[in-house]
Amino acid sequence: MFILAIDTALDACAAGVLDTRTSKLIAHESQPMKRGHAEALMPLIARVMAGSGIGFAELDRVAVTTGPGSFTGLRVGLSAARGIGLAAGKPVVGITTLTAYAAPIVSRDAGHPVISAIDARHDHVYYQVVSSDGASLVRPRVAPIDEALQAAEFGAPHLVGNAAGILAARWPADAPAPVQVDEQPAPEISWLAWLGVASDPATALARPYYLRAPDAKPQLGAVPHAVAAP
Repeated sequence: MFILAIDTALDACAAGVLDTRTSKLIAHESQPMKRGHAEALMPLIARVMAGSGIGFAELDRVAVTTGPGSFTGLRVGLSAARGIGLAAGKPVVGITTLTAYAAPIVSRDAGHPVISAIDARHDHVYYQVVSSDGASLVRPRVAPIDEALQAAEFGAPHLVGNAAGILAARWPADAPAPVQVDEQPAPEISWLAWLGVASDPATALARPYYLRAPDAKPQLGAVPHAVAAP
């Protein structure tokens, strides 16, 4: 099975092709960036596909991050994934960014809870907590950092995500200290691909996973415009 994985949700523009027969990424590229995903993504995908040595018609599935993350970045990745899936006649599956962050840690089942955290700005984070075997302890949500720190009740955690350092810096002094802090700008593209293999296209929909409304607000007195549904 060949899986094309695409991630533009956070501070990277990344794509990779996984060959499940060899359990290896046969081509991949990741560029750190906070803006400019729209201009960078399609040329990057073209290079990755050329490096893989296969055509789009040979793909079995496309996997893409659905958020939480940058509203603009999410739209770029989702639009590209849907377009490729439609043109190639292949299913497209969506994976949440928080799940993609947690996956490599859960795979090792080191016996500690895993907190995936993404900076939501304004002293908030997007976060979720899972046990070492992946069972949900706190469902994905956006919350003040002080509320997220209450996850210390589950024991010494493994922190991962672009806000892992933020949580670590404010971790309660009277709670068990984090066993590891992995501050990553974006999830690993290989794990996004593997999650795409394991996901059901009927339920893992490639739609934006928003946990809160955009920061941008319409100006008072402005004439509203119709907005297309995701």
